Amino acid sequence: MKRHLFFVFLLLIGFCAGAQDTTKVVHILEGTQRQRVETLPDGTQLQILAGTVGVRQDRTLFYCDSLVVNSQTKIMEAFGNIRIIDDTTRINAEYLRYHTDTRFAVLQRNVRLTDGRNRVTTNELEYDVATKIATYKTGGRVQAGKSVITSEEGTYYSDTKDIFFKRNVEMKDPSTYLKTDSIFYNTETKLARMITDTYIRDSSGRVIRTREGSYSVATRSATFTQRTSIEDKCLRVVGDQIASDDATGIVQIEGRAVLIDSCQGVNILADRIFANKKTGAYLATKKPLMIIRQDKDSIFVAADTLFSARLTDLVRSAEIRRQDSLVASALPLDSTKKDTVVIAKTPVPPPLKAKNGSKTKPPVAPKAPDPARDSANRYFEAYRNVRIYSDSLQAVGDSMFYSFRDSVFRLFQDPVVWNKKNQVTGDTIYLFTKNKKADRIRVFNNSFVASEVQPGIYNQMKSTRLDGYFRDGTIDSLRCKGFAETVYFLQDNDSAFTGINQTSADLMDVFFVKGDLQRVVYRSNVEGTVWPIRQKSPSELLLKGFGWYDKRRPKSKYDLFQ
Repeated sequence: MKRHLFFVFLLLIGFCAGAQDTTKVVHILEGTQRQRVETLPDGTQLQILAGTVGVRQDRTLFYCDSLVVNSQTKIMEAFGNIRIIDDTTRINAEYLRYHTDTRFAVLQRNVRLTDGRNRVTTNELEYDVATKIATYKTGGRVQAGKSVITSEEGTYYSDTKDIFFKRNVEMKDPSTYLKTDSIFYNTETKLARMITDTYIRDSSGRVIRTREGSYSVATRSATFTQRTSIEDKCLRVVGDQIASDDATGIVQIEGRAVLIDSCQGVNILADRIFANKKTGAYLATKKPLMIIRQDKDSIFVAADTLFSARLTDLVRSAEIRRQDSLVASALPLDSTKKDTVVIAKTPVPPPLKAKNGSKTKPPVAPKAPDPARDSANRYFEAYRNVRIYSDSLQAVGDSMFYSFRDSVFRLFQDPVVWNKKNQVTGDTIYLFTKNKKADRIRVFNNSFVASEVQPGIYNQMKSTRLDGYFRDGTIDSLRCKGFAETVYFLQDNDSAFTGINQTSADLMDVFFVKGDLQRVVYRSNVEGTVWPIRQKSPSELLLKGFGWYDKRRPKSKYDLFQ
C-alpha cells in the first residue's frame, strides 16, 4: 500500500509541482496493474504504468495497455488499445502523446473519434481537450449519418458539431455528391458552407457550380452569394446570387441573371429572375431580355417584365374560373343554407365478355403526353415597353402574349411592326411565325401600313382589318378589308416620281417585291385620283391616323439591352 502511494505521490509531484490549477492534476485510476520508476542517465525520471492502465485529468479519462510519464517535460506517452473519454467524445488509437500542461493530444495509427452520432477516422489526429477541437492533416474520413466526407485536412469542433474540411474534399450522400477544396459542414444541421470553387450533384441529376454560399444536404435548399450556375435537366440558371428551395421549387437569381431553357430554345437575361421548378414557370424583371434561339435569325424580346409558364396551367386556371363563375351564378343570392355540390362518379363499365363467356380486359386508352415535357406546352407574356428585334422584323407594344403551340406573337396597345422599310400599326396585331420566322400578320381595327420611299415621302395603306403574308422573312402581300384607303407615289424605271395615286375601296390587295411596293389591286366601290407629282405635296396626302414611329424602332439587338 505504501509503495502504491509512493508512485501516486511521484506522479502528482512531477505533474503539479508549483501549480495551483487542479484541472491539470493527473490521477491514476484504481485497477492499474503494474507501476515502476526509471531514471535516465541525465537524471530524468520516467514513471511507467503497464497492464490495464487508466488515468484521469479533470473529467477526461485515458485508458491504454502501457503509459510512460516524463515528469520534467510533462508529457505522457501511451501505447496499445488507447481510449480517451471526454464528455460525449470517444477516441481510439494505438499511440498517444499527451501534453498534460496544455492538455493537447497527438494520436496515431488507426485513430477513430466519435461523439455518438459522427465518426472521424484517420491515421493521425491532434485533439485539444480544453477546446474540444480535433484536427487531422494527413487525410481523414468523416461519417455523419449517411454522409461520408473525405479530405486531406480537417478540423472538428466537437461542441458546435462543425467540421472544416480542406484540400481534395469529397462528400458522398444518398442524395448529394460534393467536391471542393475547402468547406465548412455542420453534422447536425447538415448545412455546408462553401468558400471556394465547389461542384455539387444531387440524386435528380442537378449540377451546381459555385464558390461561395450555403447548401443544406437535408432539405437541398441553398443560398449562393457569388457567381453560381445550376443545371437541372432542360433548365440552366446563372447569377451573382442564387437562392434555391426544393420544398417550394422556387429558384431566385439576382445580378446578371441568365436562364437557359434548352427544351424551348429560349434564353432569358435579367437582373432578377424567379423560376418555379414544380410548375415550370419563370418570371424576369429588372431589364429582362428573352432570346428565342434559331440558327440564323434569333428573336430578341425585351420588356419591363417577362413571364412564362405551361399552357395547360393557363387553360386549367381559366376553366376553374369559368366553372366557379357558373356555380356562383347558379346559387340563389338570398340562400342561407349550405349548398352541397355532388359530383357523380362515372360508373366503371363491366368487363367485356368473349363469345365463350370468359372475361376480357377493356381496351387501354393511349397514354397522354406528359405536359411537363411537351415543348409546345408553353407560353410567355411581356408587360410594359415591349420591344422585339430580329434581323428581318422588329416590333414594339405595351404588352404581348406568345404561345409556343401556335407560334403567334400577340401585341396589344399601340403596337408597331417593322419589316425593312414597311411599318404596320393597329389596335391589336397578331404576328404568326413558322419555323421561328415571320409567316403572316393580322391587324385588328385601325390597321395602317406606311412605307418610307424617301425621307418625308411615304406610301400609305389603311383599313379596318389587314392580313399580310411573308416570304423568306420579307413581306410579300397584304389584303386590306373595310374602308380601305391608299396613297402611293408612282415612279418610273429610273425611280423618278411621275404621280400620286390616292384611292379608296372596300377591299384591296397589295403586292411587294423584295419588300418594295409593286402594285395594288382594288376591289368593290373603287374611288380614286391620280395627282400630278407637282400638284400635291407629300404632307398634304397623309392619311388620317398616319404616324412615323421610327424613333421607337429597335435598330439592333443591342438597343434592347439599354
